[in-house]
Amino acid sequence: MAAENLTTLVLSLVALGTLIWGYVRSRPYGRMGLLAWLQSVVLMLPWLLFFGLFALGIYVSFVAIILLFVGATGIYIYLGKQLREAGQGEQIRQRLEQTFREEAAAKEAHKDAHAAMGVDPDEADESAKASEPRMPLDAPLPTPIPPEDLQAVKGIFGIDTFFATETIPYQQGAIFKGNLRGEPIETQATLAKSLEEKVGDRYRLYLINGPEEKPVVVVLPASADPIATSTPQKILSVILLGATAVTAMERGGLQYNFDIFAEPNRWAETLSIGIPLMLVLIAHELGHWFIAKRYDVKLAWPFFLPAWQLGSFGALTRIESILPNRTVLFDIAFAGPAVGGLLSLGALVLGLLLSGDASTVPLPVEVLEGSMLVGVLSRTILGNSVQAELINIHPLVVVGWLGLVITALNLLPAGQLDGGRMVQSIYGRKLASRASLISLIGLAIFSLANPVALYWAVLVLFLQRQPERPSQNELTEPDDTRAALCLLALFLMLTVLLPLSPSLAGQLGIGVDAPSLLPL
Repeated sequence: MAAENLTTLVLSLVALGTLIWGYVRSRPYGRMGLLAWLQSVVLMLPWLLFFGLFALGIYVSFVAIILLFVGATGIYIYLGKQLREAGQGEQIRQRLEQTFREEAAAKEAHKDAHAAMGVDPDEADESAKASEPRMPLDAPLPTPIPPEDLQAVKGIFGIDTFFATETIPYQQGAIFKGNLRGEPIETQATLAKSLEEKVGDRYRLYLINGPEEKPVVVVLPASADPIATSTPQKILSVILLGATAVTAMERGGLQYNFDIFAEPNRWAETLSIGIPLMLVLIAHELGHWFIAKRYDVKLAWPFFLPAWQLGSFGALTRIESILPNRTVLFDIAFAGPAVGGLLSLGALVLGLLLSGDASTVPLPVEVLEGSMLVGVLSRTILGNSVQAELINIHPLVVVGWLGLVITALNLLPAGQLDGGRMVQSIYGRKLASRASLISLIGLAIFSLANPVALYWAVLVLFLQRQPERPSQNELTEPDDTRAALCLLALFLMLTVLLPLSPSLAGQLGIGVDAPSLLPL
């Protein structure tokens, strides 16, 4: 007990030290720095309170958790609006200062060069105006873009949008380095429209952050667009859907302690779990499809992944359109887990409410320790009945639990999983790549105790580890509401996947020897 108290104290001191360190670092940046620090505090507090109370053996009811995050989200959004207003003024000031510095430096260098040659700068300017190009661009290396097209592309840039200074070959197109003069949204739209007017729909324009963390324009031919789903791939999609339906039924049979392949005559008993589980999986994909259709984005046919342990790992869905911005990427990625997760949570809660002595699915009570969220909800709804060795639950509890686990696995911030796409859209590609590595390492560690983590890690490593391709406007970040939703989804993912330790389960009142406790 002393060791647990010491651990809690150390973690609390580390968290407090992190907040103080963040405050000290933010002070030199004035109001913007303090607002950013306050946002981080608002995001950290719910996590610290939730896991800190758990470490102390105090668990918070589900309603209190939701209210806590709703309040934090509201404060986070308000601070974000204040931060954006302060940031816009600061950006305008910095751009004006940069423009004045560049112009002053150019004029000074211009005068020095002509003075060294003994030429009057004003006379030299008059004679050079007639032959001076509108937008000089260096192109020291040939690009894959034909010369005539390259000249047309160079003509789209302007002093009030993007002042291009260097051309670099890149894959099938070119990168244009320079200085962003306008707002990213308006600039990208203006440049894209001008590009279409000059070369038609043969090229695509992207405004992204370069390796030096400065905005660059990338132009690629239309031949580099995502490839549409082929007929053999569609056939494979249908086959995988059928195989997933079989494994969902197999999972239902295992819950009733029989193998459907050994006793196929009992197939009807598996439907109470198999059919609702398939509905959850399909609803997840329909969430993606509905939002994609709203943005006129085309999705490939989903490739469902059958799995004996869970019935399915969900589906891999490729985006076949070029996304206009990171907000669209977030909305499409978030829609699937939101629909599937809410449906699964509803099934779990309804199943717990319907559970009783007449329920048909027996469940060892220690299984409830496999998930923090499921354990807390079961203790809250079922009360002291979770202190028996074996409890009878409704089949919907199994469906909801499986659906939540499948949703949580897809919310891991890795590659092109839903969670990876969400993190990429909110925090950018660099942080998303780091999150992918951390997720794979975490799966590798958990695979030592659970083979499901190993199978999922292998699938992600070989099929989904790469980040989503950039959108046409990578510079404009999604709003604070979406950032808060991303963090809430990641938090719920952890509460589903992280198990309860036996000691915590006992303190919560789960198990035969657990005391009868009431939720806070």
